[in-house]
Amino acid sequence: MSLVSEFKEFALRGNVVDLAVGIVIGAAFGKIVSSLVDGVIMPLVGLLIGGINFSDLAITLVEAQGETAAVQLKYGAFIQTVVDFTLIAFAIFIVIKLMNRLKRKQEAAAPAAPPEPSAEVTLLTEIRDALRARG
Repeated sequence: MSLVSEFKEFALRGNVVDLAVGIVIGAAFGKIVSSLVDGVIMPLVGLLIGGINFSDLAITLVEAQGETAAVQLKYGAFIQTVVDFTLIAFAIFIVIKLMNRLKRKQEAAAPAAPPEPSAEVTLLTEIRDALRARG
């Protein structure tokens, strides 16, 4: 098997394609949540706690000198990232919880396997098959 055909088989396998779709959708979802946090949630939280803009929160370690920029510890951006992560994790938790609930409903709705035949029926089936084989 050539390298190209092996790669093609690998790349077109269902799990790899599903994973790629999941990563693309996850990245887009992450951008949506980040936009929600940056543009809606954090300004509201800042307003509620006294008009603070979290993205501006920083501790200046070294002041700017001439062309050299100031060295800052930007903990406000970190707070926003933590809120982003928490919202994304919560949303994924809810989606997985709903998927598990649907899966349980499907498993409960699946028909039960037919009961196994009794010993007598199994024995008679074996006798029938043996008689057919003898011809």
